[in-house]
Amino acid sequence: MERPLDCLNNLAQDDWLIGYNSHQFNQIAQELYLELTHLSMCGTSPKIILAEREPLRFLASFIAVCAANCPVFLCNPDWGTQEWQQVFDLVKPDIILGIGNSKWEIRNNDNYQCPMPNAPCPMPRCIMIPTGGSSGQIKFAIHTWETLIASVQGFTEYFQLKQVNSFCVLPLYHVSGLMQFMRSFTTGGQLAILPFKTVETGQIFNIKQSEYLISLVPTQLQRLLQNPELTQWLTQFNTVLLGGAPAWNELLEKARFHRIRLAPTYGMTETASQIATLKPDDFLIGKISSGQILPHAKVTIRNQQGEILNPNQIGNITIHTQSLALGYYPITRENQADFQVDDLGFLDNQGHLNIVGRNSDKIITGGENIYPAEIESAIQATQMVADICVIGIPDKHWGQALTAIYIPKQSDTSALKIQTLLKDKLSKFKIPKYWIPQQNLPRNSQGKINRQQLQQIATEFLQNPIT
Repeated sequence: MERPLDCLNNLAQDDWLIGYNSHQFNQIAQELYLELTHLSMCGTSPKIILAEREPLRFLASFIAVCAANCPVFLCNPDWGTQEWQQVFDLVKPDIILGIGNSKWEIRNNDNYQCPMPNAPCPMPRCIMIPTGGSSGQIKFAIHTWETLIASVQGFTEYFQLKQVNSFCVLPLYHVSGLMQFMRSFTTGGQLAILPFKTVETGQIFNIKQSEYLISLVPTQLQRLLQNPELTQWLTQFNTVLLGGAPAWNELLEKARFHRIRLAPTYGMTETASQIATLKPDDFLIGKISSGQILPHAKVTIRNQQGEILNPNQIGNITIHTQSLALGYYPITRENQADFQVDDLGFLDNQGHLNIVGRNSDKIITGGENIYPAEIESAIQATQMVADICVIGIPDKHWGQALTAIYIPKQSDTSALKIQTLLKDKLSKFKIPKYWIPQQNLPRNSQGKINRQQLQQIATEFLQNPIT
């Protein structure tokens, strides 16, 4: 397996970073690597927060830090004061590359002192990737160069690619953006980086899309499909990976109608991106699962007693993969073999993974178990909402009352109209009792909903209903 500097040297003569200066990337990486190597001679590698806003500096710094075997924490430069306080209390960094918030004092290499002022990292060669931001509590999944490479190797084997050319519009500090870089960087492919807002305006690179893969979250795909020119642009890509949050049926059907080579994926920060993916050819002929399991992973479906279930039986998803995170900083998992996630699903007769919903999102109303994903999909299919999330709120009669928080497509769209369309699609107990219109829903950059915030919105609305 090639190490970071090997990959860097292999690309030294190539103009592989589209939109940026590849030579400058190499120069920044080499210079920072030498500085960090010198600092590490004190005996303990410094803990580094990486919050560079500029993509070239972020990625060059990432490679330098990995090559120098320093523990690195990838961070969002736009986090707020409360989030940065969480991070600083948890990490106690020695070096901060880039700036997160202008209110914070930034320590850098110039005033770095030996011996180390802070406690050493329990795993010196680890890469900490943030997760859990949508719940308001940031955690860092502990990865290594090896776990990320295992993900790359599973991906390239599954898609039968020697080189991966990526068009990245997702945040580089998040696993979704970072792994696009890792695939291109370690396979000698090309990487194009462009902010999604720039793509939306139609300012796109002149590349041969048929040789590239692009990764999107559902809300991004929805916005691009609203623009005929960008829809046509998307149809030219070799593969359009879709992940980050569940996609609704209407969106998938629209992509299929336009013959977009969509590849819905299932994965998470803890598994270094996808461990199951539906190939574009399967998607285009109408298949709707999350696809087959990638070669570097194994999935079993288990009941609450831990027994493995047969095909088509719904249960808890358990993942065994070489790309699995070692734990959440600063604690490593005792059992490195299996990872049981909160999602429920089943494997069909073809070995395709089908996701039913999250166990923690399950709503129990009147003794019935309800999974919001089914109801949200049915509501999306009415084509009367721009966005929707279904939650359960405490109810003294039913235990929980189904509540739909939605963005109406038209100002005159009433909840009654939507309910009427749902009567033939859903059982009566699955039709939400409360309907709360909003101008926007609280989602993070990957499209994941903040359910805690939705609970607050619902509570306030029902206490002071609009009459």
